Amino acid sequence: MFRKLFISTLLLFSSLLLAANGNVTNDDPKPHGFVGAETCGMCHKTEKQGKQFTIWQGSKHAEAYKTLQTPEADKIAKEKGFDTPAAKTPECLKCHVSGYGVDASLLGPKFKMEDGVQCETCHGAGADYKTLKVMKDKKLAEENGLIVPTDVKTFCVKCHNSESPTYKEGWDATASWEKIKHPVPAATN
Repeated sequence: MFRKLFISTLLLFSSLLLAANGNVTNDDPKPHGFVGAETCGMCHKTEKQGKQFTIWQGSKHAEAYKTLQTPEADKIAKEKGFDTPAAKTPECLKCHVSGYGVDASLLGPKFKMEDGVQCETCHGAGADYKTLKVMKDKKLAEENGLIVPTDVKTFCVKCHNSESPTYKEGWDATASWEKIKHPVPAATN
C-alpha cells in the first residue's frame, strides 16, 4: 500500500515538475513517456501529414540544444551568474530540451535530448498517444496526453519571455508561428 502511494506521489510530482520546467502539460495527472522526435517523424514526414517532421528539422527548435553548446551560450550563462556551461545549466535546459527534468524512466529508447525542442515540448509526451489507432481519434489521443496548442501567444511565452537572456522585446509569437506552423493538410476527395 505504502509503495503504491509512494509511486503515485512520485509520478504526480514528476508531472508537476514537467509543468514547472516550462514544458507543456495538459493537466493529466498520469505522466506520459517521451518517445522523441525520431519516433514522431516516422509518420509525420509524409506529404499527407504536411511534412511536419521536415518542418521541425528545419526550425531553430531542432537546433535549440546545439545552441547551448556554443561559446556564446557559455558566455551568456557565465554573465547570468551560472557556474556550469549552458548545456548543463537547468535554467537553460528547461527551454532548450524536451522532457528536461522528468524522471529518466519516462524517456523512451529513441528519445535524445540532443534533438532540442522536439514535437513533445508542444504536443505533450507521446508514448500513450503515438499509435495509429489512438492518433486517428483526436478525443482519445487527447485523453492519452496529446496537446494541440490553440493560443500561440500564451503557449510560446512559456519559454519565449524576458527570463531568456536572448529575448528581444517585441518578439511576435504570431509571426514566429507562421515560420514553423505545420498543420495536417485538409483531406481532398
